[in-house]
Amino acid sequence: MNYSDYNGLLPVNLQPDDASPQWNNKGDNAWQLIATTMVGMQSVPGLVILYGSMVKKKWAVNSAFMALYAFAAVLICWVLWAHNMSFGTRFCPILGMPGFALTQRFLLPEYGGFYVPMADYVYYEFVFAAITVILLGGSLLGRMNFYAWMIFVPMWLTFSYTVGAFSIWGKGFLEKYIIDYAGGYVIHLSSGVAGFTAAYWVGPRQSHDRQHFPPNNIIHMLGGAGFLWLGWTGFNGGSPFAANLIASLAIINTHICTATSLLVWVSFDMVVYKKSSVIGAVQGMITGLVCITPGAGIVEPWAAIIMGALSGSIPWYTMMVLHRRSALFQSVDDTLGAFHTHAVAGLLGGLLSGVFARANLLRMMYPTGHYRHGIIQMGYQIIGAAFIIVWNVVVTSLICILISRIVDLRMKEEDLDIGDDAAHGEEAYALWGDGEKMPVPIRWQMAPRIPSMCRRLK
Repeated sequence: MNYSDYNGLLPVNLQPDDASPQWNNKGDNAWQLIATTMVGMQSVPGLVILYGSMVKKKWAVNSAFMALYAFAAVLICWVLWAHNMSFGTRFCPILGMPGFALTQRFLLPEYGGFYVPMADYVYYEFVFAAITVILLGGSLLGRMNFYAWMIFVPMWLTFSYTVGAFSIWGKGFLEKYIIDYAGGYVIHLSSGVAGFTAAYWVGPRQSHDRQHFPPNNIIHMLGGAGFLWLGWTGFNGGSPFAANLIASLAIINTHICTATSLLVWVSFDMVVYKKSSVIGAVQGMITGLVCITPGAGIVEPWAAIIMGALSGSIPWYTMMVLHRRSALFQSVDDTLGAFHTHAVAGLLGGLLSGVFARANLLRMMYPTGHYRHGIIQMGYQIIGAAFIIVWNVVVTSLICILISRIVDLRMKEEDLDIGDDAAHGEEAYALWGDGEKMPVPIRWQMAPRIPSMCRRLK
């Protein structure tokens, strides 16, 4: 049909034209752009605020800037080569061919099988890639050389993230076997494992920073956490690339699991430590968001409650109990505990998704997928997790070793004593008189002043 053939059949605002072809569903397109922007706001300003306020005052600027830089650097790398390495023409079983995603010829046609432009897909997958690198950076706050971080971001995106994305989501060897709805493995397991590995190579913070590292602004920390939680509506709700039933189910499951996980984590804190912790509540929130991600649109809400209960308890145990007893965890300085909140919770969510996924929902989400139930599917989930873990440990180690031959991974000791001012020449809070020596008047040399109200009228 020609565009003129639709006259009288559709309202004027829904009729196709050159800017909105017949295949473009305006509702799906609008939702996808909104969902993608919500995911982007999880990073900027969400994690920028969260990182900048969750660390010690002297590291606030450096931590926030690491997140902001990563977001910008990933975007440029993504459109130049990384998108096609993750989702383009197959080069090998684990990687696509690098290529540009910069022309209207590439970005404006229909994204295969969906009713949105390819530009939506490139944009959406970019914000996923960006938040993965930023989450990884949470393990390195408070001591990594910023120049080393500038090199690390594009290298890790290119040689680690693209492999996981292509293998499980693209056209790789695990695509037809692994259930990973929105990134439990590709994003969270990889960022948690890679962050822990990089923390080993970078080395620990100064001992007094490890022992005393209070948040500089808990209220702002909660604001950043709020961006993260509500932004997850787009994170999981945008994965079907349509405003459909799966998107609706994914959104409600996301918030049910997250609320359950937060309440369980806080309950454990109150029982064991006799005090509720705001930081603990944020950690519980994050583990719930992470755990539901690989199964948000393919499990029922009652399963989301179970997943929330487990994500609020198992990562709590690994972080609050096992971490303190394990020599390995004590030797590796994972600043914000990304291994527990992302690797453990992501692995847990991936395994539970294999258990609770419903066949009819899988068919709606993956019409061409070959997924099985029970022990067979669980075996595939374990194989997928093992691949992501091994690849990230090896590749992240090689990247860190290579960068260390170019620039120091860790800041100098004298700079670690100072923090932001040494790294960037800036500080987070410009309070009146902060760091300045103001002359103090000597009061006994000043003539006394009698308030006018106390003077006797003549």
